[in-house]
Amino acid sequence: MESQNIADFPRPVHHRIPNFKGSYRACQNIKDLEVFARAQEVKVDPDKPLEGMRLLALQSKKMLLVPTPRLRTGLFNRITPPPGATKGVLRKCATSQGVRNYSVPVGLDSRVLVDLVMVGSVAVSEKGWRIGKGEGYADLEYAMMASMGAVSQGTPVVTIVHDCQVVDIPDVLVEDHDLTVDYILTPTRVITTGCTRPRPAGVMWSKVSCEMMGRIPILRSLRSREKQAGKDVTLQDEHQHAVETRSPHTAPPRPCDPLQPEVGEDVPSNSVYVGNLPGDARVSELKRALGERGVAPLRLTWQGPQHRAFLHYPDPAEAQRAVSCLQGLHLGANTLRVALARQQRTRDLTGGHAGELHPVSRPSDL
Repeated sequence: MESQNIADFPRPVHHRIPNFKGSYRACQNIKDLEVFARAQEVKVDPDKPLEGMRLLALQSKKMLLVPTPRLRTGLFNRITPPPGATKGVLRKCATSQGVRNYSVPVGLDSRVLVDLVMVGSVAVSEKGWRIGKGEGYADLEYAMMASMGAVSQGTPVVTIVHDCQVVDIPDVLVEDHDLTVDYILTPTRVITTGCTRPRPAGVMWSKVSCEMMGRIPILRSLRSREKQAGKDVTLQDEHQHAVETRSPHTAPPRPCDPLQPEVGEDVPSNSVYVGNLPGDARVSELKRALGERGVAPLRLTWQGPQHRAFLHYPDPAEAQRAVSCLQGLHLGANTLRVALARQQRTRDLTGGHAGELHPVSRPSDL
């Protein structure tokens, strides 16, 4: 998609659900489907190529639910445009910024009945097999909705992709926890897959890792509820985790406590090192460049006199994605040096103190 210039902002499209030229045209095809016409509550993923779908849902006065990115703060946000919203305001509501500014959270106790699920994809087959980024969030979101009773086996699932993303996917790659799709919308086609493979009826805890549990608070809440209800909620690596983290000098950890590094060890942080900043660079210029590449951080530590900055993200995966997206970034005449940062737990040989950030392979700042 990059080499053929099919990709669209934000670029590069690696490590994300890729946006593409013609995504709005592909979204318009949903109006030809009866499942959209009769739907009242729709769930649409927050990915950029589905922006046109979110706008159509709002213009059609449907209740729009958008998952929280990476499920960091909950499961859904319900988009609530202001009264009398113009088409321009609705367009803003359909963007990622609008999702943040015009939404209210929807928790596990909310009585939601989703009539239509719309997901992004990296690749999809005409059989209905779907491949995402490989992190499992779309599959997990659907499974959690099933556990809540928000979806059923009959709830239609639609994906929006470019024609080049419709490929043959071997059956052997599809597992029982994978989400399949009923309809594929491209800029030129509407494909009805006729897929009859059963979808997950709830979270398959044996497929969930302790590391994922540590990242997603709402998943921990759902697991606690299902455990109280008497369900088997044993995780994929729970017993192994308990054995590996046990030390003769420490008390046995609770299951799924995150692995703790040894004293003095570099531990991966959620931060990204940016070096070789021009001497006259302003923090606003860097923030603008980050926004243009779609990797705005939660927080930015500016160290202009040292010609560097640190970008702080919600988790290491987001930090790694930022590193990939920022390669080759320029400010002024300078090509910035970008690397994943690490955080020293104790004083190190270079004189750093506990908690001080460094690049993984520290380049010269000047």
